[in-house]
Order: sequence, then C-alpha cells, then structure tokens
Amino acid sequence: MNIENRGKVILAGAGPGDPDLISVKALKYLQTADVVLTDRLVSPEMIVNHARKEALVLYVGKQCSKGIHTPQGDINDLMVEFAQQNKLVLRLKGGDASLFSNILDELEVLKENEIPYEIIPGISAAFGAAAYTGIPLTAREHARGVRFLTLFDLSSIIPSQWTDWAKTEDTLVFYMSGQRLHALTNYLISSGIDSNKGIAVVQQATTPFQKTSVFSFEDLKTKQLPKFEYVPTLIIIGNVVNLHADYAWFEEESNTKSYFDNHIINLQHAG
Repeated sequence: MNIENRGKVILAGAGPGDPDLISVKALKYLQTADVVLTDRLVSPEMIVNHARKEALVLYVGKQCSKGIHTPQGDINDLMVEFAQQNKLVLRLKGGDASLFSNILDELEVLKENEIPYEIIPGISAAFGAAAYTGIPLTAREHARGVRFLTLFDLSSIIPSQWTDWAKTEDTLVFYMSGQRLHALTNYLISSGIDSNKGIAVVQQATTPFQKTSVFSFEDLKTKQLPKFEYVPTLIIIGNVVNLHADYAWFEEESNTKSYFDNHIINLQHAG
C-alpha cells in the first residue's frame, strides 16, 4: 500500500460504530489522508483520535436528526475537486463500503473523471450487531443461510415475496427499515411466519448506547411493538434470535441516547 500516493480516492468502510472495529488498512489511510469525507454513521471518536491534525474533515451525512443533509451529487463533486488538487481523499462510510451504500454512484463519477481509487471493506452493521448481541446469523441447525434486505419500497413487494420471507429457514436481516417495522411484522404474520421465530431490533449496534429488543412472533399477535427512537436500527428475524438470551455478552446502557448525532459538530473542522 502506497499511502503517499496523492490525487486518489479511498472508499473505505469504518465499521458499525465501535471505533476499534476499523481495519488496519483503513486506519492507515485515516491517519494520512489530506481530506476525510465522513458519513454520519462513523464513530466520532475514531475521527477525533486518528485523523491527522492537518487534514480537512468534512461531514457529509444524510438523514440526520440535526437537519444536516448532504446530497450525493455534492459528495461526488467534493471527491473529484479534492482529488484533482492532488490530494489523498478518504471517503469514510459506516459499516462496509459496498453494502447498502451509494458506492456505485461514487465509482461512476471517479471512473468518468479518471481518478484512481481503492475500495477497502469494513465490518458491516449486520455482522457487528450479530456479534454484539450473541446472535450468530447462520448458527448450525438454526438457519440455512442469511439474507441482507431493505424495505425501501414496500409497495413493490409482491405477496409471494412476503410468503417466501415468512417461510424461509434463512435468517433475515433488514437494513434501513426501522420506520417500516410494524408493516414488516404484520405482513410476515399474515403470511404465516412460524410463531416461534424471533425478531431482534438492534439500535446503534456496537456503540456505548446499543439497545437490543427481542420479541417472538407469537408475542406480536397480541402485543404491538414499541416505537424505536434511535437510528441506525437493524432488524434480525429468524430462529437464531432465540439464541440471544443465552449468549448475549455486551453490557447495554439503560439510559439510551443518540451516539452519532450528538457528536456531529466535533467532526467539522479544518486543520
């Protein structure tokens, strides 16, 4: 790895929240980059502790409760602008760089402008949540596989898809679907999901304010899910959820608050 190579963009996953979960390779680039363009779901502690003092750090998050929003087109323009100034640009993304992110938009603009780039994987939110809740996603005799999904457009999901999700022996992991949680559970129940299957709602996984709520689908036939306030929220569905009670190890705070939004101001600085 030639970390002295300027005029280049590094697209890197920073992991799901715990600052210690960044890869060694991504950390080296964080320590040497001229410009850091960071997503909302990147540990603020990681940036403060490891970005070099001379670096320009710009927050380019989306859908923030503080009202800050950076359109994807603006992010693309910033990458191109700084790389063409012969700067080493680190585009830091929460979780993994390629899983439910806008990486394709960024790759297209970098290729169009003939800017060298590199992609560094990161620990995804699903793997972080699974590890920190004691829910092994493909535990033998509990799941045949795992599917990573999102409910971006509920109206496009046909009845046979709901039936497939309800009847599968795979673990289902839903990203960016917290606001559609009630619809998700209602559709699965009406599609005949096994009452013994569990659902785990994991908020702010791997951070100091992780909160895990577990229910069975039998419970949900008579009980309504509470409102989950903090994002990011990851939803895990399947028989593996029932393992949480026996194997959970991470001590969760009872006084939950937002980990990411409360630290945004600390990420906007110029060296």
